[in-house]
Amino acid sequence: MKKLVLFLSFATVVFLSGGCIKNEVSCTPKTIASEDAEMQATAASLAPGLTFTKHSSGMYYYIENPGSGPTPTSTSTLSVKYKGQLSNGTIFDQTTTTPVNFTLSGVIFGWQIALPLIQKGGKIKMIIPSTYGYGCTANGPIPAYSILYFEVELIDVL
Repeated sequence: MKKLVLFLSFATVVFLSGGCIKNEVSCTPKTIASEDAEMQATAASLAPGLTFTKHSSGMYYYIENPGSGPTPTSTSTLSVKYKGQLSNGTIFDQTTTTPVNFTLSGVIFGWQIALPLIQKGGKIKMIIPSTYGYGCTANGPIPAYSILYFEVELIDVL
């Protein structure tokens, strides 16, 4: 009887854990060069009339106001207001009136590249290739391989 109970317990564990086994799907990031035309189209549709600068990393930015005062570093805590959009214009996240705080090293790589280009009080628009955003992984309302457009106001560098 003990062997039967032990066998059934083992069989139940094996059966139930089988549902937790996932097939790993390969994730291949897109090259930044392959997304260049879409980033330029995003600039034209979401910020018509503005001339964006292509950063050496391949992403695009437009400094609306450079600000003054401290420049963020990777260890800085920042207070920002922002709006994030997909390349089709869909807003996926934004602050309304209250700024949010975070450490620069804790955000997507595109922000880590662009925000040190401005200082406290500055405003920047960014077009971020998927590689510097969430890559080939979906994140909430953001589909995999999404080019991201952000408008960010750097309220404070703490």
